[in-house]
Amino acid sequence: MACSTTSSHADQFIAPRLVIVEGIMGSGKSTTMRFIAKRLQETGTEAQPVHERTDPHPVRATDELEHWFEPWRDATAAQLAQRALARWTAFVESMRTGVAVVVMDGQLFHGDLTHLLLMEAEPALISNYVQAVAAAIAPLDPFVLYFWQEDVDKAIRTVCAERGDEWVAYQVNWKLAAPYCVRRGFAGLDGLIALYRDYRRMTDHLFEQLPIAKLAIENSERDWPAYEKRILRALRLPG
Repeated sequence: MACSTTSSHADQFIAPRLVIVEGIMGSGKSTTMRFIAKRLQETGTEAQPVHERTDPHPVRATDELEHWFEPWRDATAAQLAQRALARWTAFVESMRTGVAVVVMDGQLFHGDLTHLLLMEAEPALISNYVQAVAAAIAPLDPFVLYFWQEDVDKAIRTVCAERGDEWVAYQVNWKLAAPYCVRRGFAGLDGLIALYRDYRRMTDHLFEQLPIAKLAIENSERDWPAYEKRILRALRLPG
């Protein structure tokens, strides 16, 4: 897979003000976000971890909507993309006077972009939105870490087994009620897997197009010591 290696941009990477950890649910984003923030702090760098559940969240645009859980009830995909880009732009402006490195759990893909897919946004709108966000965050010298799994079916079934029936029902009831899933007849766990196959195809392409420092890791084996060494090497942090 083309995006499974460090991009040439990573060789030029020196000191990010923003690190974004991406991947599907259960891929290790939150744990890795905390790991990176801790390692930065150990070097004397002020680092601020931002979890996907941080409230208020600095960039998540659906927080502004009445039905944040079902944004298709309050906005069009184009309106949500515009709101999200405005939030990213304001976030970058707020970072100009600070010194901390923000380490973010998702939000470039996992977050508002997921909702854009669920809202059946056109591929061109999604691509243009991500490129606009990449341009907006460029002053922060961002770095994107992307976890992916060759076998999406196995990855989703594994995380669902680990997190239990209640969590699976929560994911199914929320995501499969969205226009994208209803139109395609997605239902149950198989429907959730089908959604994430589509999501991963989309994010693979978007990641490959990112004009910023980045690293992709296929982490199905869950060999975290090996992955952490690669991450620290890409970030030029002590191992």
